[in-house]
Amino acid sequence: MRPVVEHLAAVLARVSALSPVSFPLGEARGLVAAAELRSRVDLPGFDNSAMDGYAVRAADLVGASESAPRRLPVVAHVAAGDSAAGLAVGAGQAIQIMTGAPVPAGADTIVKVELTDGGSDVVSIHDEVAIDTSIRRQGEDLAAGDVVLQPGQILTPRRLALVAAAGHASVLARPRPRVGVLSTGAELVAPGQPLAEGQIYDSNSTLLAALVEAAGGRTAYQGSVGDHPEEVRALLERLGTGVDLIVTSGGVSMGVHDVIKDVLKDSGTVRFVQVAMQPGKPQGFGVIGEAGIPFFGLPGNPVSAAVSFELFVRPAIRVMLGLDPRPSLVTATLTRGLRSPAGKLQVARAVVSVDPERGDSYVAQPVSGQGSHFVADLAEANAYLLVPAEVTALSTGDRVSAILLDDPEGSQP
Repeated sequence: MRPVVEHLAAVLARVSALSPVSFPLGEARGLVAAAELRSRVDLPGFDNSAMDGYAVRAADLVGASESAPRRLPVVAHVAAGDSAAGLAVGAGQAIQIMTGAPVPAGADTIVKVELTDGGSDVVSIHDEVAIDTSIRRQGEDLAAGDVVLQPGQILTPRRLALVAAAGHASVLARPRPRVGVLSTGAELVAPGQPLAEGQIYDSNSTLLAALVEAAGGRTAYQGSVGDHPEEVRALLERLGTGVDLIVTSGGVSMGVHDVIKDVLKDSGTVRFVQVAMQPGKPQGFGVIGEAGIPFFGLPGNPVSAAVSFELFVRPAIRVMLGLDPRPSLVTATLTRGLRSPAGKLQVARAVVSVDPERGDSYVAQPVSGQGSHFVADLAEANAYLLVPAEVTALSTGDRVSAILLDDPEGSQP
Protein backbone atom coordinates (compact mmCIF):
# COMPACT_ATOMS: atom_id res chain seq x y z
CA MET A 1 0.00 0.00 0.00
CA ARG A 2 1.10 3.53 -0.73
CA PRO A 3 1.74 5.73 2.34
CA VAL A 4 -0.52 8.76 2.71
CA VAL A 5 2.42 11.18 2.45
CA GLU A 6 3.54 9.54 -0.79
CA HIS A 7 0.08 9.79 -2.34
CA LEU A 8 -0.22 13.43 -1.30
CA ALA A 9 3.20 14.14 -2.80
CA ALA A 10 2.03 12.61 -6.10
CA VAL A 11 -1.02 14.89 -6.02
CA LEU A 12 0.92 18.06 -5.26
CA ALA A 13 3.43 17.28 -8.01
CA ARG A 14 0.64 17.49 -10.60
CA VAL A 15 -1.19 20.65 -9.51
CA SER A 16 -0.09 24.27 -9.67
CA ALA A 17 -1.43 27.72 -8.92
CA LEU A 18 -3.95 29.06 -11.42
CA SER A 19 -2.98 32.06 -13.55
CA PRO A 20 -3.84 35.39 -11.92
CA VAL A 21 -6.86 37.42 -13.02
CA SER A 22 -7.75 41.05 -12.32
CA PHE A 23 -10.87 41.20 -10.13
CA PRO A 24 -13.00 44.20 -9.16
CA LEU A 25 -12.85 44.61 -5.39
CA GLY A 26 -16.50 43.61 -5.06
CA GLU A 27 -15.70 40.18 -6.50
CA ALA A 28 -12.39 39.54 -4.75
CA ARG A 29 -13.37 38.63 -1.17
CA GLY A 30 -11.73 35.40 -0.07
CA LEU A 31 -9.39 35.18 -3.06
CA VAL A 32 -5.61 35.15 -2.76
CA ALA A 33 -3.52 38.10 -3.89
CA ALA A 34 -1.12 37.25 -6.69
CA ALA A 35 1.02 40.38 -6.78
CA GLU A 36 2.39 43.09 -4.55
CA LEU A 37 0.25 46.21 -4.40
CA ARG A 38 1.38 49.67 -3.23
CA SER A 39 -0.62 52.64 -2.08
CA ARG A 40 -1.29 55.39 -4.59
CA VAL A 41 -1.91 57.95 -1.85
CA ASP A 42 -0.99 58.96 1.67
CA LEU A 43 -3.40 57.85 4.37
CA PRO A 44 -4.69 60.21 5.56
CA GLY A 45 -4.24 62.19 2.37
CA PHE A 46 -4.16 65.50 4.27
CA ASP A 47 -4.20 66.75 7.85
CA ASN A 48 -7.79 66.38 9.01
CA SER A 49 -9.89 66.60 12.12
CA ALA A 50 -10.62 63.55 14.26
CA MET A 51 -13.51 65.34 15.99
CA ASP A 52 -16.41 67.69 15.46
CA GLY A 53 -15.28 70.91 17.08
CA TYR A 54 -13.14 73.97 16.43
CA ALA A 55 -9.76 74.45 14.78
CA VAL A 56 -7.73 76.92 16.86
CA ARG A 57 -4.26 77.87 18.00
CA ALA A 58 -3.33 76.10 21.23
CA ALA A 59 -1.59 79.22 22.54
CA ASP A 60 -4.95 81.00 22.63
CA LEU A 61 -6.32 78.50 25.15
CA VAL A 62 -3.65 78.79 27.83
CA GLY A 63 -5.43 79.24 31.18
CA ALA A 64 -8.92 78.44 29.83
CA SER A 65 -11.28 76.89 32.39
CA GLU A 66 -14.94 76.54 33.30
CA SER A 67 -14.74 79.74 35.32
CA ALA A 68 -12.56 81.58 32.81
CA PRO A 69 -13.42 80.37 29.29
CA ARG A 70 -11.75 81.74 26.20
CA ARG A 71 -14.20 83.40 23.80
CA LEU A 72 -13.08 83.26 20.19
CA PRO A 73 -14.84 84.59 17.09
CA VAL A 74 -15.77 81.84 14.60
CA VAL A 75 -14.54 83.07 11.23
CA ALA A 76 -15.49 80.13 8.99
CA HIS A 77 -16.98 76.62 8.83
CA VAL A 78 -15.39 73.57 7.14
CA ALA A 79 -16.94 70.11 6.71
CA ALA A 80 -15.72 66.76 5.37
CA GLY A 81 -15.38 67.04 1.62
CA ASP A 82 -14.79 70.79 1.71
CA SER A 83 -11.56 72.41 0.62
CA ALA A 84 -9.66 74.41 3.21
CA ALA A 85 -7.85 76.38 0.50
CA GLY A 86 -7.87 80.06 1.38
CA LEU A 87 -8.93 79.41 4.98
CA ALA A 88 -6.65 80.31 7.87
CA VAL A 89 -6.94 80.56 11.63
CA GLY A 90 -5.39 83.74 12.94
CA ALA A 91 -4.43 84.57 16.49
CA GLY A 92 -7.51 84.64 18.71
CA GLN A 93 -9.76 83.03 16.05
CA ALA A 94 -11.56 79.72 15.58
CA ILE A 95 -12.95 77.83 12.60
CA GLN A 96 -15.80 75.41 13.19
CA ILE A 97 -14.74 72.02 11.81
CA MET A 98 -16.36 68.61 11.28
CA THR A 99 -14.80 65.15 11.55
CA GLY A 100 -12.72 64.38 8.46
CA ALA A 101 -12.52 67.99 7.29
CA PRO A 102 -9.11 69.40 6.32
CA VAL A 103 -7.33 71.39 9.03
CA PRO A 104 -7.07 75.05 8.00
CA ALA A 105 -3.74 76.82 7.85
CA GLY A 106 -2.64 78.35 11.13
CA ALA A 107 -4.53 75.87 13.31
CA ASP A 108 -2.42 73.54 15.42
CA THR A 109 -5.10 71.77 17.48
CA ILE A 110 -8.77 70.80 17.50
CA VAL A 111 -11.08 71.45 20.42
CA LYS A 112 -13.88 68.93 20.54
CA VAL A 113 -17.35 70.42 20.71
CA GLU A 114 -17.95 68.92 24.18
CA LEU A 115 -15.40 71.36 25.63
CA THR A 116 -17.27 74.37 24.23
CA ASP A 117 -20.69 75.97 24.23
CA GLY A 118 -21.11 75.09 20.54
CA GLY A 119 -21.37 78.69 19.41
CA SER A 120 -21.56 79.45 15.70
CA ASP A 121 -20.50 83.11 15.73
CA VAL A 122 -18.48 83.21 18.93
CA VAL A 123 -17.41 80.05 20.77
CA SER A 124 -16.62 79.77 24.48
CA ILE A 125 -13.90 77.22 25.19
CA HIS A 126 -13.55 76.15 28.81
CA ASP A 127 -10.45 73.95 28.77
CA GLU A 128 -6.83 74.07 27.67
CA VAL A 129 -6.05 71.79 24.74
CA ALA A 130 -2.55 70.70 23.82
CA ILE A 131 -0.99 71.16 20.40
CA ASP A 132 -1.88 68.40 17.88
CA THR A 133 -4.93 67.22 19.80
CA SER A 134 -7.45 65.43 17.54
CA ILE A 135 -5.50 66.08 14.34
CA ARG A 136 -4.89 63.15 11.99
CA ARG A 137 -1.64 63.96 10.25
CA GLN A 138 -1.09 63.28 6.55
CA GLY A 139 0.52 59.87 5.94
CA GLU A 140 0.54 58.82 9.61
CA ASP A 141 -1.29 55.59 8.71
CA LEU A 142 0.27 54.89 5.32
CA ALA A 143 2.56 56.74 2.93
CA ALA A 144 2.16 56.74 -0.84
CA GLY A 145 4.25 53.87 -2.18
CA ASP A 146 3.93 51.73 0.94
CA VAL A 147 3.03 48.06 0.36
CA VAL A 148 -0.62 47.35 1.16
CA LEU A 149 -0.81 43.79 -0.17
CA GLN A 150 1.64 40.93 -0.48
CA PRO A 151 1.33 37.89 -2.80
CA GLY A 152 -0.30 35.01 -0.97
CA GLN A 153 -2.40 37.13 1.38
CA ILE A 154 -6.09 36.30 1.55
CA LEU A 155 -8.34 39.16 0.52
CA THR A 156 -10.37 39.59 3.68
CA PRO A 157 -12.94 42.40 3.94
CA ARG A 158 -10.42 44.37 5.99
CA ARG A 159 -7.66 44.02 3.39
CA LEU A 160 -10.07 44.94 0.60
CA ALA A 161 -10.94 48.10 2.52
CA LEU A 162 -7.24 48.96 2.70
CA VAL A 163 -6.80 48.32 -1.03
CA ALA A 164 -9.75 50.64 -1.76
CA ALA A 165 -8.42 53.32 0.60
CA ALA A 166 -5.05 53.06 -1.17
CA GLY A 167 -6.76 54.03 -4.44
CA HIS A 168 -7.16 50.71 -6.26
CA ALA A 169 -10.44 49.57 -7.85
CA SER A 170 -9.21 46.09 -8.72
CA VAL A 171 -6.71 43.52 -7.55
CA LEU A 172 -4.73 40.74 -9.21
CA ALA A 173 -5.67 37.42 -7.60
CA ARG A 174 -5.86 33.69 -8.21
CA PRO A 175 -9.35 32.69 -9.36
CA ARG A 176 -11.35 30.06 -7.52
CA PRO A 177 -10.73 26.67 -9.15
CA ARG A 178 -13.76 25.48 -11.10
CA VAL A 179 -14.51 21.97 -9.87
CA GLY A 180 -16.71 19.30 -11.38
CA VAL A 181 -18.26 16.97 -8.77
CA LEU A 182 -19.67 13.63 -9.84
CA SER A 183 -21.14 10.73 -7.86
CA THR A 184 -21.30 7.34 -9.58
CA GLY A 185 -23.64 4.41 -9.09
CA ALA A 186 -26.83 3.05 -10.62
CA GLU A 187 -28.38 3.02 -7.15
CA LEU A 188 -28.21 6.80 -6.70
CA VAL A 189 -31.32 8.97 -6.72
CA ALA A 190 -31.45 12.76 -6.35
CA PRO A 191 -32.63 13.85 -2.87
CA GLY A 192 -36.36 14.51 -2.73
CA GLN A 193 -37.23 11.96 -5.42
CA PRO A 194 -39.03 8.66 -4.61
CA LEU A 195 -36.81 5.66 -3.88
CA ALA A 196 -37.27 2.26 -5.43
CA GLU A 197 -36.05 -0.89 -3.74
CA GLY A 198 -32.25 -1.00 -3.63
CA GLN A 199 -31.84 2.71 -4.27
CA ILE A 200 -30.28 5.36 -2.02
CA TYR A 201 -30.11 9.12 -2.06
CA ASP A 202 -27.02 10.74 -3.54
CA SER A 203 -25.47 12.60 -0.61
CA ASN A 204 -21.87 12.51 -1.85
CA SER A 205 -22.30 15.12 -4.56
CA THR A 206 -23.85 17.50 -2.00
CA LEU A 207 -21.06 16.72 0.46
CA LEU A 208 -18.23 17.20 -2.02
CA ALA A 209 -19.71 20.31 -3.64
CA ALA A 210 -20.04 21.93 -0.21
CA LEU A 211 -16.48 20.93 0.67
CA VAL A 212 -15.25 22.45 -2.59
CA GLU A 213 -16.90 25.76 -1.75
CA ALA A 214 -15.60 25.68 1.83
CA ALA A 215 -12.07 25.04 0.55
CA GLY A 216 -12.19 28.12 -1.67
CA GLY A 217 -13.16 26.46 -4.96
CA ARG A 218 -16.25 26.93 -7.07
CA THR A 219 -18.54 24.03 -7.94
CA ALA A 220 -18.99 24.32 -11.70
CA TYR A 221 -20.85 21.01 -12.02
CA GLN A 222 -22.62 18.76 -9.53
CA GLY A 223 -24.43 15.56 -10.42
CA SER A 224 -24.53 11.78 -10.49
CA VAL A 225 -24.21 9.15 -13.18
CA GLY A 226 -24.94 5.44 -13.45
CA ASP A 227 -22.63 2.53 -14.18
CA HIS A 228 -22.56 2.66 -18.00
CA PRO A 229 -18.94 3.22 -19.13
CA GLU A 230 -19.82 5.15 -22.26
CA GLU A 231 -22.07 7.54 -20.35
CA VAL A 232 -19.37 8.10 -17.74
CA ARG A 233 -16.67 8.55 -20.38
CA ALA A 234 -18.75 11.12 -22.28
CA LEU A 235 -19.51 13.08 -19.12
CA LEU A 236 -15.86 13.15 -18.04
CA GLU A 237 -14.82 14.35 -21.49
CA ARG A 238 -17.40 17.12 -21.35
CA LEU A 239 -16.34 18.18 -17.87
CA GLY A 240 -12.69 18.22 -18.90
CA THR A 241 -13.29 21.19 -21.20
CA GLY A 242 -14.87 23.51 -18.65
CA VAL A 243 -13.31 22.93 -15.23
CA ASP A 244 -9.95 23.12 -13.52
CA LEU A 245 -10.34 19.95 -11.44
CA ILE A 246 -12.65 16.92 -11.32
CA VAL A 247 -13.69 14.97 -8.23
CA THR A 248 -15.69 11.75 -8.45
CA SER A 249 -16.89 9.39 -5.74
CA GLY A 250 -17.45 5.67 -6.10
CA GLY A 251 -16.30 3.19 -8.70
CA VAL A 252 -12.60 3.10 -7.79
CA SER A 253 -12.23 -0.17 -5.88
CA MET A 254 -12.19 -3.80 -7.00
CA GLY A 255 -15.87 -4.39 -7.78
CA VAL A 256 -17.41 -5.58 -11.04
CA HIS A 257 -19.22 -2.28 -11.50
CA ASP A 258 -16.42 0.08 -10.47
CA VAL A 259 -17.04 2.17 -13.54
CA ILE A 260 -14.54 5.00 -12.94
CA LYS A 261 -11.72 2.51 -12.70
CA ASP A 262 -12.96 0.66 -15.76
CA VAL A 263 -13.12 3.84 -17.83
CA LEU A 264 -9.76 5.30 -16.78
CA LYS A 265 -7.52 2.38 -15.80
CA ASP A 266 -5.98 2.14 -19.27
CA SER A 267 -5.69 5.89 -19.79
CA GLY A 268 -2.04 5.95 -18.78
CA THR A 269 -2.61 9.22 -16.95
CA VAL A 270 -4.66 8.06 -13.92
CA ARG A 271 -3.39 5.61 -11.31
CA PHE A 272 -5.63 3.63 -8.99
CA VAL A 273 -3.85 2.69 -5.78
CA GLN A 274 -4.42 1.40 -2.27
CA VAL A 275 -3.41 4.05 0.25
CA ALA A 276 -2.46 3.07 3.79
CA MET A 277 -5.32 4.88 5.51
CA GLN A 278 -8.65 4.11 7.12
CA PRO A 279 -11.15 5.08 5.86
CA GLY A 280 -10.39 5.85 2.21
CA LYS A 281 -7.99 3.13 1.11
CA PRO A 282 -8.93 2.98 -2.62
CA GLN A 283 -7.84 6.13 -4.43
CA GLY A 284 -7.52 7.27 -8.01
CA PHE A 285 -5.51 10.26 -9.15
CA GLY A 286 -4.05 11.64 -12.34
CA VAL A 287 -4.86 14.01 -15.18
CA ILE A 288 -7.44 13.61 -17.93
CA GLY A 289 -8.30 15.30 -21.20
CA GLU A 290 -6.15 17.29 -23.58
CA ALA A 291 -5.76 20.05 -21.01
CA GLY A 292 -4.44 17.65 -18.37
CA ILE A 293 -7.16 18.41 -15.81
CA PRO A 294 -6.33 16.99 -12.34
CA PHE A 295 -8.68 14.12 -11.54
CA PHE A 296 -9.52 12.63 -8.14
CA GLY A 297 -11.36 9.33 -7.94
CA LEU A 298 -12.51 9.03 -4.34
CA PRO A 299 -14.17 6.01 -2.70
CA GLY A 300 -17.96 5.95 -2.53
CA ASN A 301 -18.65 5.58 1.18
CA PRO A 302 -19.53 9.06 2.44
CA VAL A 303 -17.01 9.15 5.30
CA SER A 304 -14.28 7.80 3.04
CA ALA A 305 -15.08 10.50 0.47
CA ALA A 306 -15.05 13.25 3.11
CA VAL A 307 -11.76 12.12 4.64
CA SER A 308 -10.15 11.67 1.23
CA PHE A 309 -11.21 15.17 0.25
CA GLU A 310 -9.61 16.62 3.37
CA LEU A 311 -6.31 14.79 2.93
CA PHE A 312 -5.88 15.11 -0.84
CA VAL A 313 -8.36 17.37 -2.64
CA ARG A 314 -8.35 20.32 -0.25
CA PRO A 315 -4.52 20.61 -0.45
CA ALA A 316 -4.75 20.60 -4.25
CA ILE A 317 -7.35 23.38 -4.24
CA ARG A 318 -5.18 25.40 -1.86
CA VAL A 319 -2.20 25.05 -4.21
CA MET A 320 -4.37 26.24 -7.11
CA LEU A 321 -5.34 29.26 -5.03
CA GLY A 322 -1.69 29.97 -4.24
CA LEU A 323 -1.91 28.88 -0.59
CA ASP A 324 0.12 26.54 1.59
CA PRO A 325 -1.43 23.05 1.22
CA ARG A 326 -0.55 21.91 4.73
CA PRO A 327 -3.45 21.66 7.19
CA SER A 328 -3.49 23.55 10.46
CA LEU A 329 -3.19 20.98 13.26
CA VAL A 330 -4.03 21.19 16.94
CA THR A 331 -3.27 18.72 19.70
CA ALA A 332 -6.18 17.33 21.72
CA THR A 333 -6.48 15.07 24.75
CA LEU A 334 -8.70 12.01 24.30
CA THR A 335 -11.66 11.63 26.64
CA ARG A 336 -11.86 7.93 25.86
CA GLY A 337 -9.68 5.29 24.24
CA LEU A 338 -9.44 4.49 20.56
CA ARG A 339 -8.21 1.43 18.66
CA SER A 340 -6.53 1.73 15.28
CA PRO A 341 -5.50 -0.75 12.53
CA ALA A 342 -1.82 -1.59 12.28
CA GLY A 343 0.00 -0.14 9.29
CA LYS A 344 -2.66 2.46 8.39
CA LEU A 345 -3.17 6.09 9.26
CA GLN A 346 -6.55 6.18 10.93
CA VAL A 347 -8.55 9.35 10.43
CA ALA A 348 -11.03 9.12 13.28
CA ARG A 349 -14.01 11.43 13.57
CA ALA A 350 -14.37 13.30 16.83
CA VAL A 351 -15.98 16.21 18.61
CA VAL A 352 -13.21 18.53 19.75
CA SER A 353 -13.91 21.25 22.30
CA VAL A 354 -11.97 23.69 24.42
CA ASP A 355 -10.81 22.04 27.64
CA PRO A 356 -13.14 23.47 30.33
CA GLU A 357 -10.35 23.24 32.92
CA ARG A 358 -7.66 24.74 30.68
CA GLY A 359 -8.89 27.30 28.22
CA ASP A 360 -5.72 27.06 26.14
CA SER A 361 -6.03 23.39 25.13
CA TYR A 362 -8.48 20.96 23.53
CA VAL A 363 -10.21 17.70 24.43
CA ALA A 364 -11.46 15.17 21.86
CA GLN A 365 -14.42 12.81 22.14
CA PRO A 366 -14.39 10.23 19.31
CA VAL A 367 -17.85 9.75 17.79
CA SER A 368 -19.56 6.41 18.36
CA GLY A 369 -19.70 5.25 14.76
CA GLN A 370 -16.30 5.10 13.08
CA GLY A 371 -17.47 3.05 10.09
CA SER A 372 -17.14 4.61 6.65
CA HIS A 373 -20.93 4.58 6.12
CA PHE A 374 -21.93 6.48 9.28
CA VAL A 375 -23.19 9.75 7.83
CA ALA A 376 -24.95 10.86 11.03
CA ASP A 377 -21.79 10.48 13.08
CA LEU A 378 -19.81 12.28 10.38
CA ALA A 379 -22.24 15.20 10.65
CA GLU A 380 -21.74 15.31 14.42
CA ALA A 381 -17.94 15.44 14.19
CA ASN A 382 -16.06 18.71 13.99
CA ALA A 383 -12.55 17.27 13.70
CA TYR A 384 -10.46 14.45 12.28
CA LEU A 385 -8.04 12.76 14.64
CA LEU A 386 -4.84 11.53 12.98
CA VAL A 387 -3.70 8.26 14.53
CA PRO A 388 -0.26 7.30 13.08
CA ALA A 389 0.12 4.02 11.22
CA GLU A 390 2.41 2.57 13.88
CA VAL A 391 -0.08 3.21 16.72
CA THR A 392 -2.73 0.54 17.31
CA ALA A 393 -4.35 1.85 20.49
CA LEU A 394 -4.78 5.12 22.35
CA SER A 395 -6.06 5.50 25.90
CA THR A 396 -8.00 8.13 27.77
CA GLY A 397 -5.69 11.06 28.38
CA ASP A 398 -3.44 10.39 25.40
CA ARG A 399 -2.64 13.31 23.12
CA VAL A 400 -3.40 13.17 19.41
CA SER A 401 -3.09 15.53 16.43
CA ALA A 402 -6.36 16.79 14.96
CA ILE A 403 -7.59 18.72 11.93
CA LEU A 404 -10.36 21.08 13.01
CA LEU A 405 -13.26 21.12 10.55
CA ASP A 406 -15.33 23.69 12.44
CA ASP A 407 -14.86 26.15 15.26
CA PRO A 408 -14.73 24.10 18.50
CA GLU A 409 -16.64 26.88 20.25
CA GLY A 410 -19.43 26.57 17.70
CA SER A 411 -19.38 30.28 16.87
CA GLN A 412 -19.06 29.86 13.11
CA PRO A 413 -22.31 29.60 11.14
